[in-house]
Amino acid sequence: MSGTLRYLFADQLSRDVSALRDLDPARDVVLLTEVREECETVPHHPRKIAFLFAAMRHFAAELAAAGLRVDYVRLDDPENKGSFRGEAERAIRRHRPARIVVTWPGEWRVLEEVRTWEKRFGIPVEIRADDRFFCTIDEFRRWLAGRRQPRMEHFYREMRRRYGILLDAAGEPVGGRWNFDVDNREPLPPDVVPPERFRVEPDAVTREVVDLVRRRFGDRFGTVEGFDYPVTRGDALRALRHFVERALPGFGRFQDAMRAGEPLLFHSRLSPLLNVGLLHPREVVEAALAAFAAGRAPLASVEGFVRQILGWREYVRGIYWTEMPAYTQRNALGHHRPLPAFYWSGATDMRCLADVVTRIGREAYAHHVERLMVTGNFALLAGCDPAEVHIWYLSVFVDAFEWVEAPNTLGMSQFADGGLLASKPYIASAAYLRRMGDFCDGCRHDPRKRTGEDACPFNFLFWDFLARHRDRFDHHPRIGALYRILDRFDAAERRAIRDQAAHFLDGLAPAPRWSGRS
Repeated sequence: MSGTLRYLFADQLSRDVSALRDLDPARDVVLLTEVREECETVPHHPRKIAFLFAAMRHFAAELAAAGLRVDYVRLDDPENKGSFRGEAERAIRRHRPARIVVTWPGEWRVLEEVRTWEKRFGIPVEIRADDRFFCTIDEFRRWLAGRRQPRMEHFYREMRRRYGILLDAAGEPVGGRWNFDVDNREPLPPDVVPPERFRVEPDAVTREVVDLVRRRFGDRFGTVEGFDYPVTRGDALRALRHFVERALPGFGRFQDAMRAGEPLLFHSRLSPLLNVGLLHPREVVEAALAAFAAGRAPLASVEGFVRQILGWREYVRGIYWTEMPAYTQRNALGHHRPLPAFYWSGATDMRCLADVVTRIGREAYAHHVERLMVTGNFALLAGCDPAEVHIWYLSVFVDAFEWVEAPNTLGMSQFADGGLLASKPYIASAAYLRRMGDFCDGCRHDPRKRTGEDACPFNFLFWDFLARHRDRFDHHPRIGALYRILDRFDAAERRAIRDQAAHFLDGLAPAPRWSGRS
Protein backbone atom coordinates (compact mmCIF):
# COMPACT_ATOMS: atom_id res chain seq x y z
CA MET A 1 0.00 0.00 0.00
CA SER A 2 1.22 3.52 -0.81
CA GLY A 3 -1.93 5.34 0.23
CA THR A 4 -3.04 6.95 3.49
CA LEU A 5 -3.89 5.46 6.87
CA ARG A 6 -6.82 7.48 8.20
CA TYR A 7 -7.04 6.96 11.96
CA LEU A 8 -10.43 7.87 13.48
CA PHE A 9 -11.06 8.18 17.22
CA ALA A 10 -14.24 7.26 19.08
CA ASP A 11 -15.63 10.81 18.97
CA GLN A 12 -15.16 11.15 15.19
CA LEU A 13 -17.94 8.94 13.85
CA SER A 14 -18.99 11.23 11.01
CA ARG A 15 -18.82 10.57 7.29
CA ASP A 16 -17.76 14.20 6.76
CA VAL A 17 -15.03 14.26 9.42
CA SER A 18 -11.95 16.02 8.06
CA ALA A 19 -9.71 12.92 8.19
CA LEU A 20 -11.94 11.27 5.56
CA ARG A 21 -11.78 14.14 3.06
CA ASP A 22 -10.04 13.37 -0.27
CA LEU A 23 -10.08 9.66 0.59
CA ASP A 24 -9.13 7.25 -2.19
CA PRO A 25 -11.22 4.08 -1.63
CA ALA A 26 -8.78 1.99 -3.67
CA ARG A 27 -5.63 2.96 -1.79
CA ASP A 28 -6.56 4.31 1.66
CA VAL A 29 -7.45 2.46 4.85
CA VAL A 30 -9.67 3.75 7.67
CA LEU A 31 -8.48 2.58 11.10
CA LEU A 32 -10.68 2.44 14.21
CA THR A 33 -9.50 0.79 17.42
CA GLU A 34 -10.92 -0.23 20.77
CA VAL A 35 -7.96 0.16 23.13
CA ARG A 36 -7.60 -0.77 26.77
CA GLU A 37 -5.57 2.33 27.67
CA GLU A 38 -8.48 4.61 26.82
CA CYS A 39 -10.76 2.60 29.10
CA GLU A 40 -8.36 2.97 32.00
CA THR A 41 -7.12 6.58 31.96
CA VAL A 42 -10.06 7.13 34.32
CA PRO A 43 -12.59 4.53 35.55
CA HIS A 44 -15.09 5.08 32.75
CA HIS A 45 -18.68 4.00 33.34
CA PRO A 46 -19.39 0.62 31.66
CA ARG A 47 -22.38 2.17 29.87
CA LYS A 48 -20.13 4.86 28.40
CA ILE A 49 -17.66 2.28 27.11
CA ALA A 50 -20.51 0.21 25.65
CA PHE A 51 -21.95 3.28 23.92
CA LEU A 52 -18.62 4.18 22.34
CA PHE A 53 -17.71 0.69 21.20
CA ALA A 54 -21.19 -0.05 19.83
CA ALA A 55 -21.26 3.26 17.94
CA MET A 56 -17.75 2.60 16.58
CA ARG A 57 -18.61 -0.89 15.36
CA HIS A 58 -21.77 0.29 13.63
CA PHE A 59 -19.94 3.18 12.02
CA ALA A 60 -17.15 0.89 10.79
CA ALA A 61 -19.77 -1.38 9.24
CA GLU A 62 -21.40 1.62 7.57
CA LEU A 63 -18.09 2.70 6.04
CA ALA A 64 -17.34 -0.83 4.83
CA ALA A 65 -20.81 -1.08 3.27
CA ALA A 66 -20.04 2.14 1.38
CA GLY A 67 -17.01 0.50 -0.18
CA LEU A 68 -14.25 1.87 2.06
CA ARG A 69 -11.38 -0.28 3.28
CA VAL A 70 -11.80 -0.45 7.05
CA ASP A 71 -9.36 -1.91 9.56
CA TYR A 72 -11.22 -2.36 12.85
CA VAL A 73 -9.42 -3.61 15.98
CA ARG A 74 -11.60 -5.02 18.77
CA LEU A 75 -10.76 -4.87 22.44
CA ASP A 76 -10.70 -8.68 22.67
CA ASP A 77 -8.37 -9.09 19.69
CA PRO A 78 -5.45 -11.10 21.17
CA GLU A 79 -2.98 -8.97 19.16
CA ASN A 80 -4.42 -5.67 20.45
CA LYS A 81 -1.57 -3.58 21.86
CA GLY A 82 -3.90 -1.61 24.13
CA SER A 83 -2.97 1.93 23.05
CA PHE A 84 -3.43 4.31 20.13
CA ARG A 85 0.32 4.33 19.54
CA GLY A 86 0.60 0.55 19.63
CA GLU A 87 -2.28 0.09 17.22
CA ALA A 88 -0.97 2.78 14.87
CA GLU A 89 2.37 0.95 14.82
CA ARG A 90 0.70 -2.40 14.06
CA ALA A 91 -1.42 -0.84 11.32
CA ILE A 92 1.68 0.67 9.70
CA ARG A 93 3.24 -2.78 9.56
CA ARG A 94 0.08 -4.27 8.05
CA HIS A 95 -0.64 -1.59 5.45
CA ARG A 96 2.68 0.21 4.76
CA PRO A 97 1.02 3.62 4.26
CA ALA A 98 2.80 6.64 2.82
CA ARG A 99 1.29 8.87 5.51
CA ILE A 100 -1.20 9.05 8.39
CA VAL A 101 -4.10 11.51 8.56
CA VAL A 102 -6.07 12.22 11.75
CA THR A 103 -8.64 14.76 12.82
CA TRP A 104 -7.74 16.92 15.82
CA PRO A 105 -8.49 14.75 18.90
CA GLY A 106 -10.88 15.71 21.70
CA GLU A 107 -8.27 15.58 24.47
CA TRP A 108 -4.94 17.35 24.92
CA ARG A 109 -3.32 14.12 26.07
CA VAL A 110 -4.20 12.34 22.82
CA LEU A 111 -3.16 15.30 20.67
CA GLU A 112 0.26 15.37 22.33
CA GLU A 113 0.64 11.63 21.68
CA VAL A 114 -0.27 11.98 17.99
CA ARG A 115 2.23 14.82 17.61
CA THR A 116 5.04 12.36 18.39
CA TRP A 117 4.08 9.87 15.69
CA GLU A 118 5.82 11.44 12.71
CA LYS A 119 9.21 11.23 14.40
CA ARG A 120 8.43 7.87 15.99
CA PHE A 121 7.14 6.13 12.85
CA GLY A 122 9.20 7.92 10.20
CA ILE A 123 6.26 8.84 7.95
CA PRO A 124 4.31 12.11 7.59
CA VAL A 125 1.42 12.63 10.01
CA GLU A 126 -1.18 15.26 9.13
CA ILE A 127 -3.44 16.56 11.92
CA ARG A 128 -6.48 18.24 10.40
CA ALA A 129 -8.77 20.70 12.15
CA ASP A 130 -12.04 19.34 13.48
CA ASP A 131 -14.51 21.52 11.59
CA ARG A 132 -17.68 19.98 13.02
CA PHE A 133 -18.12 23.10 15.18
CA PHE A 134 -19.46 26.59 14.57
CA CYS A 135 -16.26 28.29 15.75
CA THR A 136 -12.68 27.24 15.03
CA ILE A 137 -10.09 27.23 17.79
CA ASP A 138 -8.16 30.05 16.05
CA GLU A 139 -11.34 32.13 15.73
CA PHE A 140 -12.01 31.69 19.42
CA ARG A 141 -8.46 32.70 20.32
CA ARG A 142 -8.86 35.88 18.27
CA TRP A 143 -12.17 36.62 19.98
CA LEU A 144 -10.63 36.01 23.41
CA ALA A 145 -7.48 38.07 22.84
CA GLY A 146 -7.43 41.28 24.84
CA ARG A 147 -10.65 40.61 26.75
CA ARG A 148 -10.07 41.24 30.42
CA GLN A 149 -13.17 39.37 31.53
CA PRO A 150 -14.55 37.14 28.75
CA ARG A 151 -18.10 35.88 29.15
CA MET A 152 -20.07 33.27 27.28
CA GLU A 153 -23.03 35.62 26.80
CA HIS A 154 -20.94 38.03 24.72
CA PHE A 155 -19.51 35.18 22.66
CA TYR A 156 -23.01 33.73 22.15
CA ARG A 157 -24.37 37.00 20.81
CA GLU A 158 -21.51 37.24 18.33
CA MET A 159 -22.21 33.68 17.16
CA ARG A 160 -25.89 34.51 16.72
CA ARG A 161 -24.97 37.50 14.58
CA ARG A 162 -22.37 35.56 12.58
CA TYR A 163 -24.83 32.82 11.64
CA GLY A 164 -28.00 34.93 11.53
CA ILE A 165 -29.76 32.81 14.13
CA LEU A 166 -32.96 34.08 15.80
CA LEU A 167 -32.49 37.58 14.40
CA ASP A 168 -35.16 39.82 12.89
CA ALA A 169 -34.86 41.75 9.62
CA ALA A 170 -33.03 44.56 11.41
CA GLY A 171 -30.46 42.18 12.85
CA GLU A 172 -31.89 42.40 16.36
CA PRO A 173 -32.78 39.38 18.51
CA VAL A 174 -36.21 37.91 17.85
CA GLY A 175 -38.49 38.66 20.77
CA GLY A 176 -36.45 41.70 21.80
CA ARG A 177 -34.04 39.80 24.06
CA TRP A 178 -30.88 37.79 23.49
CA ASN A 179 -31.51 35.55 26.45
CA PHE A 180 -34.73 34.09 27.88
CA ASP A 181 -33.06 32.41 30.84
CA VAL A 182 -35.31 34.18 33.37
CA ASP A 183 -38.31 32.46 31.73
CA ASN A 184 -36.70 29.03 31.96
CA ARG A 185 -36.47 28.46 35.71
CA GLU A 186 -39.81 26.94 36.65
CA PRO A 187 -40.11 23.95 38.96
CA LEU A 188 -42.04 21.01 37.56
CA PRO A 189 -45.67 20.93 38.76
CA PRO A 190 -46.71 17.55 40.18
CA ASP A 191 -49.32 17.03 37.46
CA VAL A 192 -46.89 17.57 34.54
CA VAL A 193 -45.90 14.27 32.93
CA PRO A 194 -42.60 14.38 31.01
CA PRO A 195 -42.53 12.79 27.56
CA GLU A 196 -41.51 9.18 27.21
CA ARG A 197 -37.81 8.81 26.61
CA PHE A 198 -36.45 7.69 23.25
CA ARG A 199 -35.23 4.10 23.45
CA VAL A 200 -33.51 1.78 21.00
CA GLU A 201 -33.63 -1.98 21.30
CA PRO A 202 -30.03 -3.22 21.01
CA ASP A 203 -29.27 -5.25 17.89
CA ALA A 204 -26.84 -8.19 17.73
CA VAL A 205 -23.79 -5.95 17.34
CA THR A 206 -24.70 -3.86 20.36
CA ARG A 207 -25.60 -6.91 22.45
CA GLU A 208 -22.17 -8.38 21.70
CA VAL A 209 -20.52 -5.15 22.89
CA VAL A 210 -22.66 -5.05 26.04
CA ASP A 211 -21.62 -8.62 26.86
CA LEU A 212 -17.95 -7.74 26.31
CA VAL A 213 -18.17 -4.68 28.56
CA ARG A 214 -20.05 -6.60 31.23
CA ARG A 215 -17.24 -9.17 31.34
CA ARG A 216 -14.32 -6.72 31.22
CA PHE A 217 -15.62 -3.77 33.24
CA GLY A 218 -18.47 -5.18 35.30
CA ASP A 219 -16.70 -4.39 38.58
CA ARG A 220 -16.85 -0.63 37.98
CA PHE A 221 -19.34 1.94 39.19
CA GLY A 222 -22.37 1.71 36.90
CA THR A 223 -24.18 -0.91 34.91
CA VAL A 224 -24.85 -1.76 31.26
CA GLU A 225 -28.14 -3.48 32.04
CA GLY A 226 -31.06 -2.08 30.07
CA PHE A 227 -28.79 -0.39 27.53
CA ASP A 228 -31.01 1.60 25.14
CA TYR A 229 -28.82 4.33 23.64
CA PRO A 230 -28.91 5.20 19.92
CA VAL A 231 -25.60 4.06 18.39
CA THR A 232 -26.21 4.61 14.66
CA ARG A 233 -26.68 7.69 12.51
CA GLY A 234 -30.25 6.66 11.67
CA ASP A 235 -31.25 6.18 15.30
CA ALA A 236 -29.54 9.44 16.24
CA LEU A 237 -31.71 11.31 13.72
CA ARG A 238 -34.80 9.62 15.13
CA ALA A 239 -33.74 10.66 18.64
CA LEU A 240 -33.42 14.26 17.42
CA ARG A 241 -36.91 14.20 15.89
CA HIS A 242 -38.34 12.69 19.07
CA PHE A 243 -36.86 15.46 21.21
CA VAL A 244 -37.95 18.31 18.92
CA GLU A 245 -41.50 16.99 18.60
CA ARG A 246 -42.15 15.84 22.17
CA ALA A 247 -39.77 17.52 24.60
CA LEU A 248 -38.52 20.79 23.11
CA PRO A 249 -41.84 22.63 23.66
CA GLY A 250 -41.48 22.15 27.44
CA PHE A 251 -37.72 22.25 27.60
CA GLY A 252 -37.39 25.97 28.24
CA ARG A 253 -39.77 26.34 31.16
CA PHE A 254 -38.55 23.22 32.93
CA GLN A 255 -34.88 22.91 32.00
CA ASP A 256 -33.80 23.70 35.58
CA ALA A 257 -36.41 21.49 37.23
CA MET A 258 -35.60 18.24 39.03
CA ARG A 259 -37.73 15.28 40.03
CA ALA A 260 -36.65 12.22 42.03
CA GLY A 261 -36.35 9.10 39.88
CA GLU A 262 -36.58 11.05 36.60
CA PRO A 263 -33.28 11.31 34.66
CA LEU A 264 -34.54 13.26 31.64
CA LEU A 265 -37.72 15.26 32.20
CA PHE A 266 -37.72 17.53 29.09
CA HIS A 267 -34.00 17.19 28.35
CA SER A 268 -32.78 15.70 25.12
CA ARG A 269 -29.93 13.26 25.91
CA LEU A 270 -28.52 14.30 22.51
CA SER A 271 -25.16 15.41 23.93
CA PRO A 272 -23.44 12.01 23.55
CA LEU A 273 -24.69 11.78 19.96
CA LEU A 274 -23.30 15.24 19.22
CA ASN A 275 -20.02 14.57 20.97
CA VAL A 276 -19.22 11.39 19.03
CA GLY A 277 -20.35 12.78 15.67
CA LEU A 278 -23.59 10.87 15.06
CA LEU A 279 -25.31 14.27 14.97
CA HIS A 280 -23.91 17.57 13.70
CA PRO A 281 -24.50 20.67 15.86
CA ARG A 282 -25.75 22.65 12.89
CA GLU A 283 -28.47 20.15 12.03
CA VAL A 284 -29.55 20.04 15.67
CA VAL A 285 -29.83 23.83 15.84
CA GLU A 286 -31.65 23.91 12.50
CA ALA A 287 -34.18 21.34 13.72
CA ALA A 288 -34.98 23.50 16.76
CA LEU A 289 -35.25 26.65 14.61
CA ALA A 290 -37.61 24.87 12.21
CA ALA A 291 -39.86 23.91 15.12
CA PHE A 292 -40.00 27.55 16.23
CA ALA A 293 -40.69 28.80 12.68
CA ALA A 294 -43.55 26.30 12.37
CA GLY A 295 -45.06 27.34 15.71
CA ARG A 296 -44.36 23.95 17.31
CA ALA A 297 -42.03 25.22 20.06
CA PRO A 298 -41.97 28.55 21.96
CA LEU A 299 -39.16 31.04 21.60
CA ALA A 300 -37.92 30.64 25.19
CA SER A 301 -37.47 26.90 24.71
CA VAL A 302 -35.75 27.21 21.36
CA GLU A 303 -33.47 30.05 22.43
CA GLY A 304 -32.47 28.19 25.60
CA PHE A 305 -31.68 25.04 23.64
CA VAL A 306 -29.77 26.89 20.90
CA ARG A 307 -27.76 28.73 23.55
CA GLN A 308 -26.52 25.43 24.98
CA ILE A 309 -25.16 24.32 21.58
CA LEU A 310 -24.23 27.51 19.72
CA GLY A 311 -23.12 29.31 22.87
CA TRP A 312 -22.06 27.13 25.77
CA ARG A 313 -20.76 24.05 23.91
CA GLU A 314 -18.63 26.16 21.58
CA TYR A 315 -17.43 28.40 24.40
CA VAL A 316 -16.17 25.64 26.67
CA ARG A 317 -14.34 24.05 23.74
CA GLY A 318 -12.58 27.33 23.08
CA ILE A 319 -11.62 27.74 26.73
CA TYR A 320 -10.27 24.18 26.89
CA TRP A 321 -7.99 24.46 23.86
CA THR A 322 -6.89 27.97 24.77
CA GLU A 323 -6.00 27.16 28.38
CA MET A 324 -4.61 23.62 28.21
CA PRO A 325 -2.51 21.92 29.43
CA ALA A 326 -2.43 23.90 32.69
CA TYR A 327 -6.22 24.19 32.96
CA THR A 328 -6.86 20.79 34.52
CA GLN A 329 -4.34 21.53 37.29
CA ARG A 330 -6.05 24.69 38.53
CA ASN A 331 -7.29 24.93 42.10
CA ALA A 332 -7.99 28.61 42.73
CA LEU A 333 -9.86 28.03 46.00
CA GLY A 334 -7.22 25.71 47.46
CA HIS A 335 -9.62 22.79 47.95
CA HIS A 336 -8.00 19.47 48.82
CA ARG A 337 -10.62 17.36 50.60
CA PRO A 338 -11.01 13.87 49.10
CA LEU A 339 -14.19 13.22 47.15
CA PRO A 340 -16.64 11.36 49.42
CA ALA A 341 -17.05 7.64 48.78
CA PHE A 342 -20.78 8.04 48.17
CA TYR A 343 -20.04 9.61 44.79
CA TRP A 344 -19.16 6.08 43.69
CA SER A 345 -21.98 4.29 45.53
CA GLY A 346 -24.92 6.62 46.21
CA ALA A 347 -24.81 5.46 49.84
CA THR A 348 -25.80 8.67 51.64
CA ASP A 349 -28.85 9.76 53.61
CA MET A 350 -29.06 12.99 51.60
CA ARG A 351 -31.90 12.05 49.28
CA CYS A 352 -30.94 14.38 46.43
CA LEU A 353 -27.39 13.04 46.19
CA ALA A 354 -28.44 9.42 46.72
CA ASP A 355 -31.06 9.67 43.99
CA VAL A 356 -28.86 11.45 41.44
CA VAL A 357 -25.76 9.30 41.99
CA THR A 358 -27.80 6.08 41.89
CA ARG A 359 -29.41 7.15 38.62
CA ILE A 360 -25.99 8.03 37.20
CA GLY A 361 -24.98 4.47 38.01
CA ARG A 362 -27.92 3.21 35.95
CA GLU A 363 -27.88 5.76 33.15
CA ALA A 364 -24.39 7.33 32.93
CA TYR A 365 -26.42 10.52 32.64
CA ALA A 366 -27.87 13.38 34.66
CA HIS A 367 -29.16 16.64 33.27
CA HIS A 368 -27.19 19.85 33.66
CA VAL A 369 -28.86 21.19 36.82
CA GLU A 370 -28.39 17.91 38.67
CA ARG A 371 -24.73 17.95 37.64
CA LEU A 372 -24.20 21.58 38.61
CA MET A 373 -26.48 22.15 41.60
CA VAL A 374 -26.56 18.72 43.25
CA THR A 375 -23.30 16.81 42.68
CA GLY A 376 -21.17 19.83 41.76
CA ASN A 377 -22.66 22.13 44.39
CA PHE A 378 -21.99 19.66 47.19
CA ALA A 379 -18.40 19.02 46.07
CA LEU A 380 -17.73 22.76 45.93
CA LEU A 381 -19.30 23.51 49.31
CA ALA A 382 -17.41 20.60 50.86
CA GLY A 383 -14.08 21.84 49.50
CA CYS A 384 -13.35 18.70 47.47
CA ASP A 385 -10.18 18.53 45.41
CA PRO A 386 -11.20 19.73 41.92
CA ALA A 387 -8.83 17.21 40.32
CA GLU A 388 -10.80 14.37 41.93
CA VAL A 389 -14.11 15.97 40.95
CA HIS A 390 -12.79 16.24 37.38
CA ILE A 391 -11.91 12.53 37.30
CA TRP A 392 -15.38 11.64 38.58
CA TYR A 393 -17.23 13.72 35.99
CA LEU A 394 -15.02 12.49 33.17
CA SER A 395 -15.64 8.91 34.31
CA VAL A 396 -19.34 8.64 34.97
CA PHE A 397 -21.08 10.55 32.17
CA VAL A 398 -21.66 9.07 28.74
CA ASP A 399 -21.14 12.44 27.04
CA ALA A 400 -17.91 13.33 28.87
CA PHE A 401 -14.93 14.04 26.65
CA GLU A 402 -12.31 16.20 28.29
CA TRP A 403 -12.71 19.21 25.97
CA VAL A 404 -16.30 19.67 27.12
CA GLU A 405 -16.13 18.13 30.60
CA ALA A 406 -13.08 19.89 32.07
CA PRO A 407 -14.27 23.51 31.65
CA ASN A 408 -17.76 22.58 32.83
CA THR A 409 -16.38 20.83 35.91
CA LEU A 410 -13.36 22.90 36.84
CA GLY A 411 -14.69 26.25 35.69
CA MET A 412 -18.47 26.27 35.93
CA SER A 413 -18.97 23.75 38.73
CA GLN A 414 -15.90 24.04 40.98
CA PHE A 415 -14.66 27.61 40.28
CA ALA A 416 -11.17 26.09 40.20
CA ASP A 417 -10.11 28.43 37.39
CA GLY A 418 -10.78 31.45 39.62
CA GLY A 419 -13.56 32.89 37.48
CA LEU A 420 -12.25 32.52 33.96
CA LEU A 421 -15.31 30.56 32.83
CA ALA A 422 -18.01 31.57 35.31
CA SER A 423 -18.52 34.96 36.88
CA LYS A 424 -19.31 33.48 40.30
CA PRO A 425 -19.21 30.16 42.14
CA TYR A 426 -22.43 28.22 41.60
CA ILE A 427 -23.36 27.53 45.20
CA ALA A 428 -26.79 27.10 46.74
CA SER A 429 -28.34 26.09 50.03
CA ALA A 430 -31.16 23.59 50.44
CA ALA A 431 -33.68 26.33 49.63
CA TYR A 432 -32.77 26.11 45.94
CA LEU A 433 -33.02 22.31 45.88
CA ARG A 434 -36.38 22.47 47.64
CA ARG A 435 -37.69 25.08 45.20
CA MET A 436 -36.56 23.33 42.01
CA GLY A 437 -37.27 19.70 42.87
CA ASP A 438 -38.92 17.21 45.20
CA PHE A 439 -35.79 15.61 46.65
CA CYS A 440 -36.45 17.16 50.07
CA ASP A 441 -39.77 15.32 50.37
CA GLY A 442 -39.17 12.36 52.65
CA CYS A 443 -35.49 13.21 53.27
CA ARG A 444 -34.36 12.84 56.87
CA HIS A 445 -32.68 16.28 56.66
CA ASP A 446 -34.77 19.41 57.13
CA PRO A 447 -34.11 21.94 54.30
CA ARG A 448 -35.36 24.79 56.51
CA LYS A 449 -32.76 24.35 59.26
CA ARG A 450 -29.23 25.72 59.17
CA THR A 451 -27.90 23.85 62.18
CA GLY A 452 -28.94 21.03 64.47
CA GLU A 453 -29.13 17.27 64.28
CA ASP A 454 -31.61 17.17 61.36
CA ALA A 455 -30.36 20.28 59.51
CA CYS A 456 -29.68 19.78 55.80
CA PRO A 457 -25.92 19.65 55.16
CA PHE A 458 -26.37 21.92 52.15
CA ASN A 459 -27.35 24.69 54.57
CA PHE A 460 -24.48 24.69 57.05
CA LEU A 461 -21.98 23.88 54.27
CA PHE A 462 -23.27 26.82 52.23
CA TRP A 463 -22.67 29.34 55.01
CA ASP A 464 -19.40 27.69 56.03
CA PHE A 465 -18.14 27.98 52.42
CA LEU A 466 -18.90 31.70 52.44
CA ALA A 467 -17.18 32.17 55.79
CA ARG A 468 -14.07 30.26 54.65
CA HIS A 469 -13.75 32.28 51.44
CA ARG A 470 -14.76 35.70 52.73
CA ASP A 471 -11.54 37.39 51.66
CA ARG A 472 -12.21 36.41 48.04
CA PHE A 473 -15.98 36.98 47.77
CA ASP A 474 -16.91 39.63 50.37
CA HIS A 475 -17.14 42.34 47.72
CA HIS A 476 -18.12 40.16 44.79
CA PRO A 477 -20.85 41.96 42.80
CA ARG A 478 -23.05 38.85 42.49
CA ILE A 479 -22.70 37.11 45.85
CA GLY A 480 -21.21 39.76 48.16
CA ALA A 481 -24.67 40.59 49.53
CA LEU A 482 -24.81 37.15 51.14
CA TYR A 483 -22.19 38.31 53.62
CA ARG A 484 -24.56 40.98 54.90
CA ILE A 485 -26.96 38.13 55.73
CA LEU A 486 -24.20 36.08 57.34
CA ASP A 487 -23.26 39.08 59.48
CA ARG A 488 -26.76 39.15 60.93
CA PHE A 489 -26.30 35.68 62.43
CA ASP A 490 -25.28 35.87 66.07
CA ALA A 491 -21.85 34.63 67.13
CA ALA A 492 -23.25 31.40 68.55
CA GLU A 493 -24.93 30.46 65.26
CA ARG A 494 -21.85 31.25 63.20
CA ARG A 495 -19.82 29.07 65.56
CA ALA A 496 -22.41 26.28 65.32
CA ILE A 497 -22.29 26.43 61.51
CA ARG A 498 -18.52 26.17 61.52
CA ASP A 499 -18.44 23.33 64.05
CA GLN A 500 -21.22 21.31 62.41
CA ALA A 501 -19.66 21.67 58.97
CA ALA A 502 -16.27 20.50 60.27
CA HIS A 503 -17.79 17.55 62.14
CA PHE A 504 -19.89 16.52 59.15
CA LEU A 505 -17.04 16.72 56.65
CA ASP A 506 -14.61 14.91 58.90
CA GLY A 507 -17.11 12.07 59.14
CA LEU A 508 -17.34 11.49 55.39
CA ALA A 509 -15.62 8.35 54.16
CA PRO A 510 -13.20 9.31 51.36
CA ALA A 511 -13.24 7.62 47.99
CA PRO A 512 -10.00 5.91 46.94
CA ARG A 513 -7.90 8.11 44.67
CA TRP A 514 -7.74 6.86 41.11
CA SER A 515 -4.21 6.32 39.86
CA GLY A 516 -5.06 4.57 36.59
CA ARG A 517 -3.66 1.37 35.20
CA SER A 518 -2.43 2.56 31.80
